[in-house]
Amino acid sequence: MSKAKVYFTRDLSPEGLKKVYEKVNANIKGRVAVKLHTGEKNGPNIIPRDWVRKLLDSSVPGGTIVETNTYYEGDRYTTRQHLETIKVNGWDFAPVDIMDDKGTKMLPVTGGKWFTEMSVGESMTDYDSLVALTHFKGHMMGGFGGSNKNIGIGCADGRIGKKMIHTREGSDDLWSIAEEELMERMTESTKATIDHFGENVTYINVMRNMSVSCDCEGVNAEPVVTPNVGIIGSTDLLAADKACVDLVYAMKEEDRAALVERIETRKGLRQLTYMKELRMGTDEYVLIDTDNNDEEISVENAVKDVVPWTE
Repeated sequence: MSKAKVYFTRDLSPEGLKKVYEKVNANIKGRVAVKLHTGEKNGPNIIPRDWVRKLLDSSVPGGTIVETNTYYEGDRYTTRQHLETIKVNGWDFAPVDIMDDKGTKMLPVTGGKWFTEMSVGESMTDYDSLVALTHFKGHMMGGFGGSNKNIGIGCADGRIGKKMIHTREGSDDLWSIAEEELMERMTESTKATIDHFGENVTYINVMRNMSVSCDCEGVNAEPVVTPNVGIIGSTDLLAADKACVDLVYAMKEEDRAALVERIETRKGLRQLTYMKELRMGTDEYVLIDTDNNDEEISVENAVKDVVPWTE
């Protein structure tokens, strides 16, 4: 497989988001699902709503924000609760579809060792294209949450699919599956979705406010200590997430320590190796600096001027 193109900007703004999106949106057409992690109520680290609103207005007209309900009881456990949280968090500027509101649908998983099919929100198959617009950050169980986690957990429905990923059969512990096995199950769930959309899917990761906690922890997220980096985009899933991880590891030790510790203690790197085994993209990529005439840039140079995090 030839090297994938991963586009990069340091410009953390609506303009930067649009610039990267327009590099990777050639196959986005028809009815477009925009998969966000919309977060628990008042979460401080989610992608700024105004950035997404401007992107949808200018470049994804008619795009629908899609989500599924959570497996745990909280502010997004039922569709009613979920829509109220979306309103509180300011995402109601666009159409919103809680995809498992009216049911579920099984999609095939090809080549997996845990699943032959995965349960997703029923209305996901109403869309022609998928934009995974992801807040890249840490995750309490996944180590890191990139495009793979956003799709694998975020498109699995709240009662069946997420249970298949997280809970060992017969266990009373909702979170009885962890570490490498969790990474593999989550990745197989992602594969069901991206195989469904084929070439009509693209991936954007926003490396901003990267707490070691996921946005599902809302106001209880751990304080951010990792510097902001920028925005990356690719039509290759593995390359997109691998580039973000590489950018984190290329930082100075004192800047990367907390996020690397979270990734490694949860065995998060298994996401990347298992995506490669399942042929969900390539880990060989070219990082393209959109701020400097689309020149190739190393991950080390991309992060050499990052500013240590301050509140």
